[in-house]
Amino acid sequence: MSGAALSVDGLTKRFQDIVAADELSLEVAAGSFTAVTGPSGSGKSTLLHLVGAIESADGGSITVDSVEVTALRRKKLSEYRRTVGFVFQRYHLLPALTALDNVIAPVLPFKVGFDKRARARELLDAVGLAGRERALPAQLSGGQQQRVAIARALIGRPKLLLADEPTGNLDSANGTQILDLLLELRDERGMTVLLATHEQHIAARCDRLIRLADGRLIEDIDLTEGEPPESTLARATQLRL
Repeated sequence: MSGAALSVDGLTKRFQDIVAADELSLEVAAGSFTAVTGPSGSGKSTLLHLVGAIESADGGSITVDSVEVTALRRKKLSEYRRTVGFVFQRYHLLPALTALDNVIAPVLPFKVGFDKRARARELLDAVGLAGRERALPAQLSGGQQQRVAIARALIGRPKLLLADEPTGNLDSANGTQILDLLLELRDERGMTVLLATHEQHIAARCDRLIRLADGRLIEDIDLTEGEPPESTLARATQLRL
């Protein structure tokens, strides 16, 4: 499976007096792992919510592969949402459901061309939780709950994974493990990953760093070429994220 290419052109979104996206334009290559950084209120989460069709744009366009998401209506928009994986800072697991059933939950109402329980078990194994299928969220650590949330995001085999501060509620060790897992899953499954973060060490390990301020793109750094890795890492970690 190859990842999805993303194109954002002139995107605008306002919440009353707050401009969350201000004529924002960017291109994201298929299969890339891109960090979206910036201070609180810069528009990081809004960008992910717009790309994932959780929020609707006021203007501009979003195109994922050949699909203009901002032009979709009702049924087609619902179908598009099911092709995107979303990982949140707060895990949003259903407390009464086991880890296995939480992973299955997004596809439970739909007919799919695979065995839902078998896929969920495979994904829990892939995120290091084999044997914990029957555990309730309260019986899992924060890092383990985020692993369940990642498995849940992958149940529909998305070509695009949106991760909104996925390490924000974790300590540094667990945060590093979650990033390692996301990078490994990207490499294995060929997904495009767009990750919003305010953590410098997380952003510095991505392929590309996009920095926003007041809904505008103010810095765009390719972390894969042009400088030795040590120099690139040092420059990225010195940015005010």
